Parts: sequence; C-alpha cells; structure tokens
Amino acid sequence: MANYTTADIKALREKTGAGLMDVKKALEEANGDMDKAVEVIRLKGIKSLSKREGRSASAGLVLVSIADEADGQVGVMVEVNSETDFVAKNEKFIEFANKVLAAAVESGATNVEELLSAPAAEGTVKDLVEGVASVIGEKIVVSRMARVAAPAVTSYLHHSNPDLPPQVGVLVGTDKPASEVAHDLALHIAAYQPDYLSREDVPEDVVSKERATLEELTRAEGKPEAALPKIVEGRMNGFYKENCLLDQAFAKDPKSTVGQIVEATGGKVVSFVRFHVGS
Repeated sequence: MANYTTADIKALREKTGAGLMDVKKALEEANGDMDKAVEVIRLKGIKSLSKREGRSASAGLVLVSIADEADGQVGVMVEVNSETDFVAKNEKFIEFANKVLAAAVESGATNVEELLSAPAAEGTVKDLVEGVASVIGEKIVVSRMARVAAPAVTSYLHHSNPDLPPQVGVLVGTDKPASEVAHDLALHIAAYQPDYLSREDVPEDVVSKERATLEELTRAEGKPEAALPKIVEGRMNGFYKENCLLDQAFAKDPKSTVGQIVEATGGKVVSFVRFHVGS
C-alpha cells in the first residue's frame, strides 16, 4: 500500500517541477518522506544530465530588468529555456529564472558565457542551472542575454499564450525626447521584428549578398541591362523597409515610418533588442 497521498504527489510536483511518474517513484523510494523524495529526484537528475544534452529546449520565458544609473538607464534581458511549457510555467522554474536575471544585473555580464560564470547563491549561475535541471528532470538552458544602456530604456514583455510566462521581450534605448514614443516603439518591434536599427547598421556582407541576389533575379526577369541599377536600388529600398526599424511603416500610423515618428520628437533611438523564446 502506498505510503503517500495524492496531496503529497501534488506538493512534490509543485516543489520540484518533476514529472508525475518521477514524483511517484521518488515518494515510493523515500517511503513517503518528502525531504528524502526531493533528494532522490535531485540525484536522479544529476545522473541523467549528460543524457539530456542532445534534447531541444525550445520552451521557456523572457525576463527584463531596468535600473537607473548616473548617466541614464541600463536594461538587462535574459532568455531561459526548458524542454516543455509545463516546466516553463512552473513557479520553481520562474523563481530560478529571476535568480538568473538578478545575477545578470549584479554581475554586469554582457554575454551568456560571462553570465554562466557569474556568482549566484553559493556558486555560479552554471551551478544554479545544473541544480535546477537535476531536480526538474529537463534540459535547462540560459540561451541569451542582452544589455542596453541609454539615457532612457523602455521594455515590453508579450504573452503569446495567457497561460505561459512572457514569450517575447523587447528593450528599446532612446534619448529623453524619444522616450515619449518608446513604449509604442517597443510594441512595434515586438510585432514587426526588425533585424537592424538603420540602413547603416546592416552589415556590408548582408547588403552585398542581398544586392547580388536582387541583380540575379532582375536579370532573370529579362529587364534591360541599362535599367538594372535603378530597379535593384528600388528593391534594396524594399529590403531596408522590411528589415530596418527606422525604415519600417509605423504600426500605429502606417502612413509614417518609424524614423519619421522618432524625428518628430526631436530625439533618436540608440539601440534595441528583441527576444522570442526558442527562435
């Protein structure tokens, strides 16, 4: 006869985020002792860490933090992934993700490698990741982090599914005048997914490759050779309008570009970052 109850199973799942069968087996092995059952799950998880390396961790969440500094603000954003949505919405996982964000803020890390080495609890963020993975029983990954510094930083978190934590996160750095439209810019970025701030920010190799592709396509259409430069340039403008924030039609006023909306404030956008979980 089982020496644990349905309530024990529920409590252990909430405490560890482990699967139903793992929780039942742990309670059986621990003869119903909750603390021993947690240790059983943890040790089992540690042994199976290597087996999970090849798994995909495409669920998860995005978290942001904005802090005031002497010369403006700094925004930090992290993406933390799990294998399933069940874990992504688990309170223990969310608590862990907030610890990762706090470590990113405190350490001043600028990339994932630095963040994993940053202090957290009694060890590093990497230790924290491995500890949570060993208990939850899924592959857990800190996949991305970004830091945006500007006179003003604005954030936006979007819930693609109301039952899950934020799946899309945006940080926008502006000067003070442009900060009045920064929230609308963040909403726009979340929806329109620009890759670059301006035409000048598109890497030269990307421009060259796109231009070469458009020239080839235009020639294949039988356009006159003399007209090629003008046609290609027009199509390059289309590329910029699709991929560069300042060239995009503004979501709230498609007759204006984002650049025109920002220019009307007398300000400028310094930088932006957009994360979408699993992409």
